[in-house]
Amino acid sequence: MNRFLTLLAALLCALSVQSAQAQDGPLRIEITEGVIEPLPFAVPDFVPGSAAAAQAASDISGLIAADLTGTGLFREIPKDAHISGITSFESPVQFADWKAVNAQALVTGAVDVDASGRLTVRFRIWDVFAGQELGNGLQFVGTTEGWRRMAHKVADQVYSRITGEGGYFDSRVVFVAESGPKDARQKRLAIMDYDGANVTYLTDSSSIVLAPRFSPTGQRILYTSYESGAPRIYVLDVETVSRRVLENQDGTMSFAPRFGPDGRTIVYSVSRGGNTDLYRMDINSGQSTRLTNAPSIETAPSFSPDGNRIVFESDRTGSNHLYIMPASGGEAQRISTGSGNYGTPVWSPRGDLIAFTKQSKGRFHIGVMRTDGSEERLLTASFLDEGPTWSPNGRVIMFTRETQGAQGAASLYSVDITGRNLRRVPTSTGASDPSWSPLQ
Repeated sequence: MNRFLTLLAALLCALSVQSAQAQDGPLRIEITEGVIEPLPFAVPDFVPGSAAAAQAASDISGLIAADLTGTGLFREIPKDAHISGITSFESPVQFADWKAVNAQALVTGAVDVDASGRLTVRFRIWDVFAGQELGNGLQFVGTTEGWRRMAHKVADQVYSRITGEGGYFDSRVVFVAESGPKDARQKRLAIMDYDGANVTYLTDSSSIVLAPRFSPTGQRILYTSYESGAPRIYVLDVETVSRRVLENQDGTMSFAPRFGPDGRTIVYSVSRGGNTDLYRMDINSGQSTRLTNAPSIETAPSFSPDGNRIVFESDRTGSNHLYIMPASGGEAQRISTGSGNYGTPVWSPRGDLIAFTKQSKGRFHIGVMRTDGSEERLLTASFLDEGPTWSPNGRVIMFTRETQGAQGAASLYSVDITGRNLRRVPTSTGASDPSWSPLQ
C-alpha cells in the first residue's frame, strides 16, 4: 500500500480499506468515521490558454479548492507556500517540490475559451508521493457563464477518485427564502447551488409556501402552498417554472409531499374531518390511494431508495415517533425507541441510514439511525434544528437552524454524518426547508 493510500486511510479512520489502488481506477476508501486530520492538497492556478481565459482559470481552480476544503476531509496548501507553479499543462510535475510542502494530492489543469465562448477545462489528479496520475484524459466542456458548474464537476471527480465515493458539488438546493418580521414573514421558493451561489426565485411572496422537495431527476419540485387558503400540494417544473395543483378536494388539507424514486409516485399527508393520514398518488393519472387509517396524526413520509418502504412520523403512542411500513400500506413498525419526540424522517440515498429531527430536554437535534432504529446518533444540538435533507452521496446533511429570540431568524446549515464539520450555508435572506437535488 503506497504512502498516499496509507495517509488517506488514517485521515478517514476507515473501518475497512479496500486494499490498494486499482491499476486504472480510483482509490477505494470507505468513509465510516470522522476526520483525524484533513488531507493536505494543492490546486495551483489552472493554466489559461489565452488572455480571455485568465479570469476563468483562476476562478475555477479557486472554487475547486473551496469545494474540497468545505468537506472537512481536505486541507489546501496555500498558494504562497507553493515552491513551483504549473506553467504548462503538459509540463512534468515537480513532485519533489510538492512533497516538500507536504501536498499529498495535487490537481492541475488548463482552461481554454474559444471565439464562441465555449469553455474547455482539462485537468489531472495526482498522487504526489507515488508520483502517479489518478486517471487521464479528464475534461469538461461548457460555457463561460457556466464556469461555476464546471468547477463543481471537477471537484466531484477529485473527491470521487480520492475517496472512492461520489461527490455532491454539482448539485442544487431548493429552499424557502424568508424575509420580513416574524409575525408577517414572507416566504418564496428559491433554488441555488449547493454552496449558496446562483440564487433564483421560483415563486413570489403572495402566499405562504412550505416543504419543497426535488424529484429524483431534479427537474420538478413538489411543495405546499396556501394560495387557495388551505394548504395544497403543487408540482413545479424547474426549467419553465410552470406549476399545477395535485390535490384540491374541498374540506381537506394536503401537505408534506415527497417523490418516490420512480419520479411519478408521491406520498403525502391529507387532513380530513380531524384525521390526518398518509396517501400516495400517481401524479400522471391523479389517482390516489389511502395508506393509513388511524385516529393519530401520520405525516412527514419518505420513500426508501428502492421505493418498497416508507418511513414516517406518527403520534399514535402519545408522543411522536418514527415508523416504517410497506409502500403499498399495511402494518407499520416503530423504529425509534429513545425518549423525546421524533419527526421529519428522510431516507439516505444510500439506503443505510434515516435522518430525523429530535426534540429532547428542551433542545432540538438532527440525528441519524439505522433503518431498524439501531445506532441512533445525534449530530447537532440547538434551540431549533429541523428538516434534514441528504446530499446526493449520503455523506452530508443540510437542515434548518432557527435562532432564539423575538424574530427567530432561520438559516441553513450542513453537517457530515459523523457530527463534524458543521457549517452555515450562505444565503442573502432567511432560509428554511431545504431539499438537496441529485447530481446534475
